[in-house]
Amino acid sequence: MYDITFSAEVAEARTTGAPIVALESTIITHGMPYPQNVETALKVEAEVRAHGATPATIAVLDGVLHVGLETKELEALAQAQNVAKLSRADLAACLATGGTGATTVAATMIAAVLADIHVFATGGIGGVHQGAETSFDISADLQELAQTRVTVVAAGAKAILDIPKTLEVLETLGVPVIGFGQDDFPAFWSRASGLVAPLRMDTPAAIAKAHMMRRALGLPGGQLVGNPVPVEAEISASVMAPVIAQAQAEAASQGIAGKAVTPFLLARIFELTEGRSLSTNIALVLNNARLAAQIAGEMGS
Repeated sequence: MYDITFSAEVAEARTTGAPIVALESTIITHGMPYPQNVETALKVEAEVRAHGATPATIAVLDGVLHVGLETKELEALAQAQNVAKLSRADLAACLATGGTGATTVAATMIAAVLADIHVFATGGIGGVHQGAETSFDISADLQELAQTRVTVVAAGAKAILDIPKTLEVLETLGVPVIGFGQDDFPAFWSRASGLVAPLRMDTPAAIAKAHMMRRALGLPGGQLVGNPVPVEAEISASVMAPVIAQAQAEAASQGIAGKAVTPFLLARIFELTEGRSLSTNIALVLNNARLAAQIAGEMGS
């Protein structure tokens, strides 16, 4: 059997029926350097609260699944070394062996369902990596969206990915991909990818209604909401393209592959943009937290 430990705040929200928003923890351990990681995590939680919902940052600590972290736990995780990066394939093993791990999009979705949480805010989802036609490097996030009933609010797919192929896979898997307030599917640091989102919705209420309709129909899987980064924080795709290309070339030349690719690319892009990519990353995560809280409020849980 497994144990779930709820933070005091999340436990109270579950008792009162208040809306809850799940938050991942790999953004803390693998997405940003210290102390920006803990500062951002606390800001994201505060943003969820400010918009009427309770934040539930998810992680595995010493073999226990935590849904909601106390501040001291979050601070310790932000400074921990050699924290596992948990997806569907690793979650059970980490729990069984008493390990500590941060949850990716896929693992966070699994934990959210176990805790009866329906909305999850992240930065950007994983997807089909460049060169996947030969490497077969495709994130488990896409399969998770196809089978786990959580609405995921993200600034699109990470721009380091092959976004056209990512959208094709999502279509094949039957995942609703919703552009929020625009027709173009966002590309993480950039508001536009040049690709049209299959669906468009302009209000949190519409997104919540679609989630509940899928549940009523008995359809498996969640929804992906592409929420564009605020205009004032955007880095245009034309500026990011050569930076991403350079980082990807360096990763290939160094033989970096698998789970190590994304953290390497994000760190190298941070260096090449002189920190601007991190500022934009923080802005888009906060923006996603706001929208997720509003959607959760419309669901009534």
